[in-house]
Amino acid sequence: MEKPPKADREQLTENGDRAPAVTRAAAILKLLSVQKVGLGVSEIARQLELFPSTCLHVLRALVDAGFVAFDSENKTYRTSIGLLSLVRNSLASRGFQQAVQVQLDRLAAAHHLTALAVELDNFDRMVVVSISRANSIVSLHVNVGSRFPSLISATGRCVAAESGLSKAELKQKFKHLRWEKTPRFEDWYVEVERARKDKVALDFGFYARGVTVLSTLIPQPRDNATRGIALIGLEHQMTEKLLGQLRSELLDAARQVSAQLR
Repeated sequence: MEKPPKADREQLTENGDRAPAVTRAAAILKLLSVQKVGLGVSEIARQLELFPSTCLHVLRALVDAGFVAFDSENKTYRTSIGLLSLVRNSLASRGFQQAVQVQLDRLAAAHHLTALAVELDNFDRMVVVSISRANSIVSLHVNVGSRFPSLISATGRCVAAESGLSKAELKQKFKHLRWEKTPRFEDWYVEVERARKDKVALDFGFYARGVTVLSTLIPQPRDNATRGIALIGLEHQMTEKLLGQLRSELLDAARQVSAQLR
């Protein structure tokens, strides 16, 4: 008898609370979400080490739910707009997004910058959950759902400052970060220490050349989630005078959001 692929051989945990079908569906959605073109059943099954018949069964259920779309001409599958709608509706119903959007809109409009809110997920990444775009000719392209490592850019310095990790532990994680212009670890660590004291951090073109990012974390509410606000502008916009003003406004915005979540 043919030996089943690895994913089909997974057993229930000792507590019996594993849900293999859900695990497979999640794996398929994660795979399709990073594809620029649709994939066929055989390719999906191969990459996830599933039986094609098992893969097809899960795909059909996802199509019926509106989370995956099927291209009958090319016989391929891709994520559907229904999945995006589900995520947007979920985000819109949460208190954080409702509270922070007012602050993002105010900051973006007042200073002609892009303002965004981020939240730490279960995979040590910050995810953009809300955004307000600058009302100017040049605007930075960031979308809700964009993800980046939790320790990258200005937000990452704030996260590192509040992480409780030792300098050695941070150095190990720092090695895996990818920047357009990589800072020296010692310089980065000095900025982390400054963020611990000031509660704000700056990234002057290290994560993205020509772009300055100012960030702070939201004082943790009852759910203890790690969230933050970032203001993004081009280098020529972010003068020292403006940055001084923005630091104060950003901290005030974070406090107001936090107060609404308690």
